[in-house]
Amino acid sequence: MSRICPNCHSARKASDSAPDWQCPACEIAYNKGVGAAADANYGRTVAPPPLKSPSGFGAGKWLLILVVLAAGFWLGKPVWQGKAGAAATARQAAEQPEVVLYATTWCGYCVATREFFVANGIAYTELDIEKTSAGHEGHRRLGGNGVPLIVVGDEVIRGYNEGALRASLKPWMKGS
Repeated sequence: MSRICPNCHSARKASDSAPDWQCPACEIAYNKGVGAAADANYGRTVAPPPLKSPSGFGAGKWLLILVVLAAGFWLGKPVWQGKAGAAATARQAAEQPEVVLYATTWCGYCVATREFFVANGIAYTELDIEKTSAGHEGHRRLGGNGVPLIVVGDEVIRGYNEGALRASLKPWMKGS
């Protein structure tokens, strides 16, 4: 849409770089030019009405498609859960991996780890790194730089990290 400046009568071109509200020739705001109309939209580009789809494919049809897709996902949910549930059941049927806790008697996080294992029914072996040579050597071999150091199967968890413990031991925890 071309605009004509009320001040200098210059026509705005599509390639002009001046802001929409300013004449590119005289640099005066369109609504401040001589003889400018007082209405609020003078000099502004009015958006054209939205184009209608030539096929008449309106919002109602899109809504219907969305509802059908949502129903398909909702009804298919038991199928997906069945596959995931079967994998979890198979994993639960498998034997719990070996859990080894390298700890000390004075460490508060070691106490919290022991309490977590007991509360969730996790079988574990504890090796005191200060009182047993097996505990000291195993801790050193794993690059232990603090306690507790927990080994779940092949996974090593450094420090008391309840989220990591829950993720590793979820199938074997009570109430899971």
